Amino acid sequence: QVQLVESGGGLVQAGGSLRLSCAASGRIFSWYAMGWFRQAPGKEREFVAAITWNGNTDYADSLKGRFTISRDNAKNTVYLQMNSLKPEDTAVYYCAADFGRRDSYRDLSNYDYWGQGTQVTVSS
Repeated sequence: QVQLVESGGGLVQAGGSLRLSCAASGRIFSWYAMGWFRQAPGKEREFVAAITWNGNTDYADSLKGRFTISRDNAKNTVYLQMNSLKPEDTAVYYCAADFGRRDSYRDLSNYDYWGQGTQVTVSS
C-alpha cells in the first residue's frame, strides 16, 4: 500500500509560479514511476507529467517548457514546478504512483495509487 499526500497548491496570479509536492509513504518509493495529472471543473482528468523510477521524464506537449517534474527518492517526494502559470492551468492537481514498467506513463488507468489532490487557482 502507498499513501500519497499533495501540498503546495494555492492562489497565484497569472505569470506566477508554484511548486507542488507529493510525499509518499508505504512501499519502496524509488521503484515507482510517479505522475502528475490535473482536472479542471467539467473536464476529464488529464496527464501533466511523469517521471520514471530512474529519472526519465515526460510532459504533456502543451506544458513543455513551463512545468518541470522531479523526484527526491531520499525524501520519498516528487515535485512539480510550475512557471508562467495561466488561468487555464486552474485545476485540482493529483499525484499518482505506478509500479509497472511501461513505455509511457500518460495513461491514468495504469496508476495504482492516487493522492487526494491539491487545488491550483490562477487568477488573470
